[in-house]
Amino acid sequence: MTKHITDCTILNNGVTMPWLGFGTYRAKGKEVQQAVETALEVGYRSIDTASVYGNEEEVGQAIASSGIARNELFVTTKLWNEDQGFDSTLRAFEASQKALGLNVIDLYLIHWPGRDQYKETWRAFERLYSEGSVRAIGVSNFEIHHLREIINEFGTVPAVNQVELHPGLIQQELQDFCGEQGIQLEAWSPIMRGKLNNESTLKGLAQKYGKTPAQIILRWDIQNQIVTIPKSVTPERIRENADIFDFELTPDELRSIDALDSDKRTGPHPDQLFWD
Repeated sequence: MTKHITDCTILNNGVTMPWLGFGTYRAKGKEVQQAVETALEVGYRSIDTASVYGNEEEVGQAIASSGIARNELFVTTKLWNEDQGFDSTLRAFEASQKALGLNVIDLYLIHWPGRDQYKETWRAFERLYSEGSVRAIGVSNFEIHHLREIINEFGTVPAVNQVELHPGLIQQELQDFCGEQGIQLEAWSPIMRGKLNNESTLKGLAQKYGKTPAQIILRWDIQNQIVTIPKSVTPERIRENADIFDFELTPDELRSIDALDSDKRTGPHPDQLFWD
C-alpha cells in the first residue's frame, strides 16, 4: 500500500518518480508560483509543467525559493508541438532549462505525437538523455501505434506515457500495453475536471471513507499503479488532493470504478490533433 505523498514508482531506467505529483496546467504568473509553493509546503515533491503552459519561469522560482534540496524534487516539463524536430527540440529544451533555472530536468516529454516528426524529436531526446541533461525521457498522449514505432525504430522504451485517464476514460488496452512494455502510465485530468463529482458510485465511496469523490479517484489511480497529477490553485484543494494515503479501496471497489468507463474524453484524441 502506498502510504505517503513521497512514495515513488521506479521507472524503467531505475529513476524514482513520486506516484502523486502537482499539475500546473493553465495556471500562470503569481497564481501558479503561489500554488507550487503551497504544494511543496504540503509535501508534494513532483511538479509537472510544460513549455506551452507559459509558466516554467514561475514554477522555477517557486522551486528555488522553497529551500528544498534539488535531489528531493522531481520536475517534469514537455516539448510543445511546434518545436518538434531534432535541432528545434534541442533549442526548446535549452529554453525550458533557462526558464526553470535547472541544469537537469528529471523528466522530459513529447507533449503530443503530431503527424510525422516525433521520431526525429525522439532522436534529440535520446541525445539529451545520453548527455545527462535529463534523467528520464518519455511521451505524452501517445497511442499504442506511436509507442510501437518508437520502440521498434530506436530500441528504447519511453519511461513514461502521460495521457488523459480517469474513470470515464480508463484506456485499458493502453494500460495493458504500457504495463507489458515497462512504460509508466501517468494520468492528466485525473478527476475529469470535476465532471465526476456527482457520480453515485464515487459519492458512495466518498461517504464510506470520509473523503471527496476526487480523493477516491486519485486513490484509484495510485492503486492501479498510475502516476497522477491533479491540478489546483486553491490551497484547500491542494491539501485535500494530497490527503489520500490513509485509506485503501478494496478490489471490488476498484472494479466498480473501472465500470464507469464510457470512453469519454475532455481533450482531443491524439490521432486527430495535428498542426502544420
